[in-house]
Amino acid sequence: MSWKDDVNTVLERDPAPRSFSEALMFSQGLHAILLHRISHNLYMRGQYKLARLINYWSRVLTGADIHPGCQVGKGFFIDHATGVVIGETTIIGDNVSMFQGVTLGGVSTSKGKRHPTIEDNVVIGADATVLGDITIGQNSKIGAGSVVVKDVPPNSTVVGIPGKVVKKDGERKVEVPQENLPDPLLDRLNLICASLERLEQRVEALEERIKKS
Repeated sequence: MSWKDDVNTVLERDPAPRSFSEALMFSQGLHAILLHRISHNLYMRGQYKLARLINYWSRVLTGADIHPGCQVGKGFFIDHATGVVIGETTIIGDNVSMFQGVTLGGVSTSKGKRHPTIEDNVVIGADATVLGDITIGQNSKIGAGSVVVKDVPPNSTVVGIPGKVVKKDGERKVEVPQENLPDPLLDRLNLICASLERLEQRVEALEERIKKS
């Protein structure tokens, strides 16, 4: 995959840039990805210090910290790079999109695989956190602010803390806006409020019966 393909990915998924040159010059997410591809190639050739140096300056320039050991597929897109952290043993498939503040982190100090595997066509919302050696299945969506610590099956929508699968289908769905993702906590609170209302009605009815007796 060439750097031009990375620029075209930005033009396909970000409506802000008006031209190829504008996307190339001013997209921080694109710069983070391009610098990562350079540092990753050096890392794979055993030039670890140089790779980490490029990684360091990429973090300073773009606000994204993508470890040189991370494997990234084609069509990777970061909409705003600020606050993105991606660990060493992370594997990212093709056509993955993520927003600012996303963390793909580890929960172990072991030297083995300790970061997530993100399969093809996954969308990860702003400030979401995905931790540990888990797999996010293809075509899935992680809602903004979610914390995911367990495997997610393909074609799923996950929201909440901890993340819960609130939608699963065998077929890939049309893109769902982040603001319309289901909120399981809100749903549960609505159920509690409805139950309290029914209890209040029963208490009022009992009080009326006592007054009449």
